[in-house]
Amino acid sequence: MYPNVFLKLCTIIREGTNLEDIRYVSIEEMVAMFLLIVGHNDRYCNDCVGAIDGTHILAIIRGRDVSSYRNHHGINSQNVLAACNFDLEFIYVLSGWEDSAHDSKLLNDALSRRNGLEVPQGKYYLVDCRFVNCRQFLAPIHKVRYHLKEFGGQGRHPRNAEELFNLRHSSLRDVIDRIFGIFKSRFKIFKVAPPFPFQVQAELVLACAGLHNFLRKVCSSDEFSVKVEDDQSSHIEEADNPELSMSSQQQQRTEAHTWRAKIANSMWEDRSRKAVNEENGEEQYDESEEHNIYE
Repeated sequence: MYPNVFLKLCTIIREGTNLEDIRYVSIEEMVAMFLLIVGHNDRYCNDCVGAIDGTHILAIIRGRDVSSYRNHHGINSQNVLAACNFDLEFIYVLSGWEDSAHDSKLLNDALSRRNGLEVPQGKYYLVDCRFVNCRQFLAPIHKVRYHLKEFGGQGRHPRNAEELFNLRHSSLRDVIDRIFGIFKSRFKIFKVAPPFPFQVQAELVLACAGLHNFLRKVCSSDEFSVKVEDDQSSHIEEADNPELSMSSQQQQRTEAHTWRAKIANSMWEDRSRKAVNEENGEEQYDESEEHNIYE
């Protein structure tokens, strides 16, 4: 579809229907995603509902369990698992785990609780290399460059389907790092260990997460300039999940890796097709679009 035709269609929809822009998605983006789905049967991006990761909150710990809450810097902290959407709102938060607990263990706990984390049927979250890749939790491709800064600059664009997938995965998963940065910038009490019993410290995280969501919904000027946490090395290693049996784990990994490869190949084919169209003068290809997984 030519740009002028696309814009005319969007104008008709904007003026003649009840469809409206939402906070982070315009009508033009909605229409583009719809056309992508019906035109190319590309459903992989729209099934993503958010991102999941863990962060560490300083804590005061007393008793014989102190060592399990101490990190490699000798500082006590609690491990907090969170899921967020792309409007920078928390969907689920699990607090109170010791610093030494593996993120996959926190995720298993969140999924097993009565009012725990739920993944809608057919949907998935983006996770990093510390989680096992599966149909509900899409992880990056290991041993392939991943972070956005690795793709910045001339001549550093993706060279294959795996790198393109990781670039777009990283670009979209950045939302979880941003929400953690906003959370810690907004609630200064977490700059130091709160002077309360540990149970209160854990509940305080949940209370502030709820307050954060309230402010995101009602404050139009709710913007923070934050430093995003940098947590991983350049090349990604695949995580292990001791909670699953070996046979079940291998089967799930095989199925999930096949699914992930299909997504990566679809992205690469679409990118190549656009590059060919640019050479033929059919449409303008913008290299900056590499950072958009919704492409």
